[in-house]
Amino acid sequence: MTDQMTARIAMVTLDVAEVEPSADFWSALLGWEVAASTDDYAMLTGPDGSPALGLGRTDDFEAPSWPDTGRKQFHLDLAVDDIEAMAGRAVELGARLVDPQPGETWKVLLDPAGHPFCLTDAKNWG
Repeated sequence: MTDQMTARIAMVTLDVAEVEPSADFWSALLGWEVAASTDDYAMLTGPDGSPALGLGRTDDFEAPSWPDTGRKQFHLDLAVDDIEAMAGRAVELGARLVDPQPGETWKVLLDPAGHPFCLTDAKNWG
């Protein structure tokens, strides 16, 4: 362990065009509480010690493209026990599967605002 000061991720915030549909989607998919919500911002909280998820309204929001080889972007990787079942649940909640899928050991979806996220086998993440 180092004696140097470190930081921890407290929250990841995604830009969205509309806060409520994104907050509803992520709350249902992750099982997290919407701790605060306005027309411009929502914060979801998960289990103790986990980073929060923020959703901030941006007037000129443009969903990232997938796959995108020209811009730097990030996406969330979610560890799940059953990829197919969770993909079905995510679609029921408003996500869309990308086509074609880039691999066989994970699924790539887009949330209602167009942010890409991956479902991957929880056994591989400990």
